[in-house]
Amino acid sequence: AKAKTNRKKAPAAKPAKPKDTTMDMMTDMTPATKMAEFTAEAQERAKAAFEKSGAMASEMSEMAKENYEAMVEAGQIFSNGLQDLAKSDMEAGKSALETMQDDLKAMASVKSPTELFQLQGDILRRNIDALAQFGSQRAESGFKLANDAFAPLTTRMSVAAEKAGKVAA
Repeated sequence: AKAKTNRKKAPAAKPAKPKDTTMDMMTDMTPATKMAEFTAEAQERAKAAFEKSGAMASEMSEMAKENYEAMVEAGQIFSNGLQDLAKSDMEAGKSALETMQDDLKAMASVKSPTELFQLQGDILRRNIDALAQFGSQRAESGFKLANDAFAPLTTRMSVAAEKAGKVAA
């Protein structure tokens, strides 16, 4: 019979760990160096952002100035147009008064009721035609004034939309 021996087997040799080269590459990366690099990079980014925001603020200021100028121009066009319409209304009123005086003279010279009714019919037709013509001219003048007054604003909106499209792209 074999004798039992209480021998323990020697543990197997562990394979050697590969050498950590990461630390070798970063031998000069002390916390102070890392902080200095991080700070320098942050300062560069902040400087670039500040310059970009300064340019953007300047551009926005210029755009606001141009928008204001367009509003002023639109207001001047509208004001001048309203003055022209008021002059036109004054002339139309003066003409209407002269026509009314002529109509009253014509009515005063009427010799019969039949002639009076005929004259009133003629005056009514003429006044209805004049009203339709005046209304048509007034609408046309109003649309033209609105288009002329909004032209500077429309132009500015187109330019602003174009600039916004460039920024978005």
